[in-house]
Amino acid sequence: MMVKRNSLIFLTAFGLLLTGCGKSGLEITKDDILEVARDDANATKSECENVSIKEQKGSYMVSFNTNGGSYEYKIGKDGIIKERSFKRGAKEETAETEKVEEPVKEEKSTTTKKEEKSSTSFDEGQQQAINAVLANSGLEQSDVSNITCSLDSNTNQYTVTFVLNDVTTTATVDAATFTVISTILG
Repeated sequence: MMVKRNSLIFLTAFGLLLTGCGKSGLEITKDDILEVARDDANATKSECENVSIKEQKGSYMVSFNTNGGSYEYKIGKDGIIKERSFKRGAKEETAETEKVEEPVKEEKSTTTKKEEKSSTSFDEGQQQAINAVLANSGLEQSDVSNITCSLDSNTNQYTVTFVLNDVTTTATVDAATFTVISTILG
């Protein structure tokens, strides 16, 4: 029953995104926004503690804690993540913040990234998986470094890893549909 409910929420949010929220007359609720954040963090409802959702200037600020650390999100009323921040563990003093819509680029690292990419080539399926993960994260291939992609033929899933601002991201992508299944930071 819970899987159907979560799928319904996801499909509703996705449908609203495709049709345009303002034109459809439907509104994304705070529960929908929380579901977007939990899905991005790969966390279940029971794993989340100290959940907070606040409305601010056309966006929602969502925060919660899990055993792995604390998460903070800025999510638009359209359901799109604008910023995400993850702090590993309760005693960690620094947080990794990622601005999703407009990633910050440094000139020095851009040159290095281009050099690293020029020696790496991917087949068509791998490139589609990489493109899906980067689009899901609001990034372009030039924004990240150390991209790898491998296919697990047993599960028919690609595993894509890359580094952004010294944080490694690992994502799983369905090889048949190129849908991002999960994303893990750290």
